[in-house]
Amino acid sequence: MKRRNYLGLMAMSGLACAIPGGALAKLLPAVPASDDWNKLCFDLLKEWCDGMLAVQVNKPSDLSVHGSLDCPSCDHIHGRCMDAVYPFLYMADATGDATYLQAGINALQWAENNVSQPDGSWTVIPNPKSWRGISVFGAIALAETLKYHGHILEDDIRKSWTERLGRVAEYLYENFTMTFTNVNYGYTCVYAMFLIGEVLDEPKYTARSNEMAKEIKDFLTQPNYLLFGEGKPSDKKSAKGLYSVDLGYNVEESLNNVVLYALHADDKELQALLAKSLNSHLEFMLPDGAWDNSWGTRHAKWSYWGSRTTDGCQQAFGLMADRNPAFGTAAYMSTHLLKRCTKDGLLYGGLHYMSRGVPPCVHHTFAHAKSLAAMLDAEHVPTINHKTPLPRQVADGVKHFPEVDVWLAARGPWRATVSSYDAVYKEHIQQATGGALGVLWNEQLQETLFAASMPEYILVEKNNCQHNPDKEDYALTPRLETRKDDVWYTNLYDLKAKVDAADEKGVIQFDSEVHLVDRDRKAPMDGGLTCDLGYTIDKDRVSITAKRKTKATDGLKTTLALPLVSMVHETVKVVSPTRIEITKDKGTVCVESDVAMKIKETPRGRVFNLVPGFEAVPIEIELPADATCTVEIFVKQKA
Repeated sequence: MKRRNYLGLMAMSGLACAIPGGALAKLLPAVPASDDWNKLCFDLLKEWCDGMLAVQVNKPSDLSVHGSLDCPSCDHIHGRCMDAVYPFLYMADATGDATYLQAGINALQWAENNVSQPDGSWTVIPNPKSWRGISVFGAIALAETLKYHGHILEDDIRKSWTERLGRVAEYLYENFTMTFTNVNYGYTCVYAMFLIGEVLDEPKYTARSNEMAKEIKDFLTQPNYLLFGEGKPSDKKSAKGLYSVDLGYNVEESLNNVVLYALHADDKELQALLAKSLNSHLEFMLPDGAWDNSWGTRHAKWSYWGSRTTDGCQQAFGLMADRNPAFGTAAYMSTHLLKRCTKDGLLYGGLHYMSRGVPPCVHHTFAHAKSLAAMLDAEHVPTINHKTPLPRQVADGVKHFPEVDVWLAARGPWRATVSSYDAVYKEHIQQATGGALGVLWNEQLQETLFAASMPEYILVEKNNCQHNPDKEDYALTPRLETRKDDVWYTNLYDLKAKVDAADEKGVIQFDSEVHLVDRDRKAPMDGGLTCDLGYTIDKDRVSITAKRKTKATDGLKTTLALPLVSMVHETVKVVSPTRIEITKDKGTVCVESDVAMKIKETPRGRVFNLVPGFEAVPIEIELPADATCTVEIFVKQKA
C-alpha cells in the first residue's frame, strides 16, 4: 500500500489524529501485498488483536478487571495478559487505529492495579504469593513496545512505562540466574537484560546479559546440541543419565531469546553454535508445521503447534533463515498451522478443539501475538518462504537421539516417533515413553494418525492449563494395558523399557521389551508383567505387534489400545470383527488385525484429550494368551 493512500485511509476513517503528533511521520506502510510472509504475519496478528479486543474487559468502575483479557476457558485472569501491550501497540502504529492503543494502555494498567509487586515484579495471577518469574516475559514485551512504538505514546505515559521497565529490570538483575529454575527463564533473561540495557541506555544490564550469555553453551547436549534444563533442578539427570529436554519450550521460547541476543550482540560464534542447535531441533518438526513434542519433559503443555504459554518459533527460525533456508520454512509452516488453529480471533490449543466444542485459552493468543509483532518490527529479516523442504519431509530411515532416547523413523509416506525417554518433570507427569509410539504421521493424508497424550490428564500448572471437559480421561498414546483391582497398569509408565531399532531391506523395525506398571512404577504381580511390543514400517503400511511374555496364569486381560486420531464428522465403518475403516478427506485409513477388535463405547463416538488436542476413535484389542497379535494400518487414497 502506498504511503499516501495509507494516510488517506486513516484520514477518511477519522483516525489521522488518533495517535499523538509527530508519530505519523514514523508510521510505516501496511504490509506489502507482494510479501507473502509479511502478509501472513500481519493478517494473522490483526486477527488475533481483534480477537483479544473482543474479550478485553471494559469496566472502568471495577479496576480489578478493567483492561484484562477475559479467558473463554479459564475461571481466572491470566496475569500475563499484560503482554498483549506489545501486539496492541504494534497494530495501533501500523493502522493508526487508536482502539488498539487504548487497549494496550488498559492491559498494562490492569497489571499495575492487580499483579504488580513492590519489588518490581509481576505475578502470574492476582495473588502476591503466586509465581513472579513470568516478569521476564512482561519485561521483554514492555521493552519491545517502548523500543519500536514508544513514539505513539503521550509523553507522560511513555515516561511512566519507562520508569516501570526500570523497576522490573532491577528485579531481574537481582534475582535471575541461569539456573534458578527451568532453563527457559535463564535463557530468556539473557535477551531481556540486553534489550533493557539498550532501551534504558543502562550498561550494567548489558553487562549482565553478556555475562549470562557465557553459560549458553553449557546447556546443549552432545552429540545433537539439544537444549536441556526443562526440569528442576535444571541440571538433574534421570536414571539413564539423561538431562531434561523439552522441544516445545526450546523452540518457542528459549532458543528464540538467545538467538535474538546473538543477533543483536553480533556474536558470530554464538550464532554458529545456535544454528547447530536449531538444525537438530528442526528434525522434530512434522511436515504440517507441528512440533513433535510427544516425548518432551514438559509434554503436559504440548499443544501440537508448540507449547501452551510460549511465544512461538518465528523469531529464532525466521531470523536465522539466511543460515539455512529450511529455518524459514519452519517459521512459515508453523505460522500457517497457528492460522489453522485460529477461530474468531483466538488461537485454540489444538486442531480438534473446535470440533469438540472446547473453548480456547486466551493465553495462547496474547503470547504468540508477540512473536508475530516482533517479526514485523525486525529490521533485517532474511527471505522466508516454504520452498526448502523440512528435514522430516525428505527423511528416510531411522535416527536415534541418544540424549533423549528417542527415535525418528521415516519410510515412504510414514513418519513415526518412538520413545523410551526416562526424564520425568514431576511425579505422575509423563510424556511418551516405555517404547511408545508417540507420533504416527501420514503424507498421503497429510495428517497425524497417532499422537501421545499424558497417561492421565493432570493440571501440572493449575494457572496455565485448561480443565478436562470430559468426565472420562482417556489417553491418546498407543499402549498395552491391564487392570487389577481398579488399578491401571501400562507400558506408558515404564521407565526401563528396552528398545532396539533396525533398518534393513527397506523395512524399519522396532522391537521393545516393556513392562506394565502403575503410576508409581509398581507391577500388578510378583515378578512383573512383561510384553513384547513392536512396530514395522515399510512404504505401504505400519504394523504393530504385541505379545505377553509373562505366562497368562494370572487371569488378567491384556489390551492393546490404539486411539486413532479422527474428527467426529469422519465416517467409521466396522467392516468385520478384524477390519475397521475411517474415511478422511484425502483417503481411508484401514486397520486390520488377526485378532478381533472393538471400538470402546463413548457418548460422542470419540475420545478427546487436551494434549495435544485431538479426537480419536478408541480401538481396543484383547491379546491372546500365548500368541502374537498383529495389527496393520494402511491408507487407501481417493481415486
